[in-house]
Amino acid sequence: MTKLSLRDRYERIAPFYDLLDAPFEQKRYRALRPLLFEGLHGAILDAGVGTGRNIAYYPDGVRVTGVDQSPAMLARARQRALEARRDVDLRLMDVTRLDFPDDSFDAAVASFLFCVLPADSQVAALRELRRVVRPGGTLRLLEYVRPTGALRNFIARLWAPWMAWAYGAGFDRQTEAHLRELGLEVVESRYVVDDLVKMIVVRL
Repeated sequence: MTKLSLRDRYERIAPFYDLLDAPFEQKRYRALRPLLFEGLHGAILDAGVGTGRNIAYYPDGVRVTGVDQSPAMLARARQRALEARRDVDLRLMDVTRLDFPDDSFDAAVASFLFCVLPADSQVAALRELRRVVRPGGTLRLLEYVRPTGALRNFIARLWAPWMAWAYGAGFDRQTEAHLRELGLEVVESRYVVDDLVKMIVVRL
């Protein structure tokens, strides 16, 4: 069986993505998304914008650029932006090869992007985000991590094959370790859903 690329995986799942994600969005994600944008201003990069679930939470007065490597996901994000009457610059782009000049943004956010990116893409993506966000800017990540509790760890292992097949996602990414390897300053790392989802804040 041919292994799907990340782009092909999301092209396949795009028509059903919001439906599949609806229970998690309603129960969990809606309360978390505003945390990504608290206090941010200026030019913001939404890396891995997907179907645009963050759009409703963009602060007034900011300039947001959203990137994703799936045309089908971006098409849904564009529709969501129209419905929300939000002016968002949405671009087809790979987060590991961003087509922006250095220091283009005041901040960048990513919601559940790095738990999807394979290990060999993590460092490249973080380097690109560091490059395009001005020195002293902020990077905020919402990420799934491997639970420490025995029960949730067991459940996560049961879910892992489905997550990998549907989303290319895993609970075993080492994003925080990669941040520190690159010498980036992690100013906050805290659980926001049990021991399963973390908010990671980085000063670039």
